[in-house]
Amino acid sequence: MKKIIALLLAVVMVLALVACGGKTDAKKNDGKTVYVMGPTPDHGWTAQAGTYAQAKCEEITKAGTYKGTYFSASSGEEQVDQCNTIIANGDAAVVVMMALDDSAQAGQEALQAAGIPFISFDRIIEATEKYAILNASGDNWQVGAGIAYWLQKNGMQPGDTAVILYGDNGTVCSRRQEGFEQFLRGEVKYHDEAEGKDYETTEVWAQADIDAIFNGYSYVCDWSADGAYGYMEQKLDEIVATAAANNGKLYIYSMDDEMTFGVMNYLEAGASEETKATLESLDCYISAIGGMQELYDVLAGKAAQSATAEKYFDDMMSMYFSPKMMQDVIDRALDYLAGNWDVEVGSGEYQPTWVVDKNNVDKYEGFTGH
Repeated sequence: MKKIIALLLAVVMVLALVACGGKTDAKKNDGKTVYVMGPTPDHGWTAQAGTYAQAKCEEITKAGTYKGTYFSASSGEEQVDQCNTIIANGDAAVVVMMALDDSAQAGQEALQAAGIPFISFDRIIEATEKYAILNASGDNWQVGAGIAYWLQKNGMQPGDTAVILYGDNGTVCSRRQEGFEQFLRGEVKYHDEAEGKDYETTEVWAQADIDAIFNGYSYVCDWSADGAYGYMEQKLDEIVATAAANNGKLYIYSMDDEMTFGVMNYLEAGASEETKATLESLDCYISAIGGMQELYDVLAGKAAQSATAEKYFDDMMSMYFSPKMMQDVIDRALDYLAGNWDVEVGSGEYQPTWVVDKNNVDKYEGFTGH
């Protein structure tokens, strides 16, 4: 009889879960700590995201309802250890994790197994996104679409010489590539949030032409100016010669402000006079992504490197992608705890992005990156 009753209770519980449609309710445990996990503040976009996160945790603690605790790390493996610490502490209300690399997957799996709700921010680990109460970031697909639109507007056609500077091999860059490809195939439009306008490709590209861009001059720079500098040191002479022999056009799809600085740094400190002279004769356009004030100053003509940009690039831009969005995501965690929540587990929320260039840069305040 006891076995039958237990079986009936189990069936009732399953039916109740099905009836909920997979949605999450506000956390019902007694946890009083909001844990936020991210990078060790040093420089660049991720560091500034960490600085904003620390400030938000202090604000949460001061408010008094919850304690805000920021765990900084320099690797995904370290974040796995931190997840185990959070579980052992037994006081977690919710966790916001900016995974530093895909090795943090084991930490997210441990949180899920322990019944601790977590929000995945920025780097979305595909193997565990189904467990997150929310996957949140800037809209990386639209970042890619926006850069494809901008490069195409500036003359990029199939067969042109292009350079791809990746940050890493994670979802941030893969989604930026996907959005770029989708725009050129005519599958998505680029929505410019600042202008309130939609733009679509003026020429639908064949997949073979798109593949030629990403299978040519491409390099993973580890989100650093030094990484981009090193690649330019190895390849710029060849890239410039190829572009000159092709049709005199060069397009650089840099996926981060830091890496765009790396290109400029090499032009100033390492490139040969012959290569620089040839580059100056080309039609050359370069992108960036982020919102570093230092790059905004270059765009505005206010920085020492503005002269370098004006000499070697016909134009440059940066897709707006502020690290301050990490505070917005922590606010979403507080929404969850307050019961202001009706989100499917594994769903995504993505903040809009848009082109910032010399024409509108004076409207935006960037973050200090270096």
